[in-house]
Amino acid sequence: MTDIRVHPATPPDIDRTDLGAVFMSHWYVTGEEEGRAVLDEIADAWEQASRPDDLLSFSCYLSTGSEHFTVMTYAQWARPGSHRSFVQGLPVAAARVEAVEYALHRSVLPAPQAGPPAAIVIASFDVDGPERQRYIVSSVTDNIEKSPRDEQTGLIASHFHVSVDGTRVINFAEWTSDEEHVAFLEGATRHRSLRLATDTPGVRPIGFTRYHLYRAIGS
Repeated sequence: MTDIRVHPATPPDIDRTDLGAVFMSHWYVTGEEEGRAVLDEIADAWEQASRPDDLLSFSCYLSTGSEHFTVMTYAQWARPGSHRSFVQGLPVAAARVEAVEYALHRSVLPAPQAGPPAAIVIASFDVDGPERQRYIVSSVTDNIEKSPRDEQTGLIASHFHVSVDGTRVINFAEWTSDEEHVAFLEGATRHRSLRLATDTPGVRPIGFTRYHLYRAIGS
């Protein structure tokens, strides 16, 4: 078994070369206090369990909104096979919430030297199959890469994940601050990306949620 230690403020390396699968789950809570309590309960269960060698990291996130609070968990595995059996063996019901399996499909790194992210923004898309997944990821990443840097100040990286069942695309975007992301929302790059998604048949933007890393267990 791997010795995995708790690193409360260390974010996961999203595009690590040994990554085989990602499992994400999120759900609503009544507020920040409940969110912290739920994530503590889940993280404690993961920390105390005997974990498989192919578990790379496990991270817990709390949304930043003043209402409609959401918590999210993000688990990286070298291979996907151990995740569900491991989770079902945890003693905490919240830790056994069914997660969606994703593969990291493509990353864009506008400012990797900017340091660890202070905010994570999860933008979600409902899509009609693998071809639509690949198409919208290619369209949005091309827009990011071609857009002027001053239109996306504060964006460290965008990591596009595709669900293995072909129904979802997630943009896991790392930002230097909440404020930089808020400013980006009014800019041209964001509006072009949103228009691309809205105008593409078989792709339906769901929206975004901004998170802060709350706890992390990493190798």
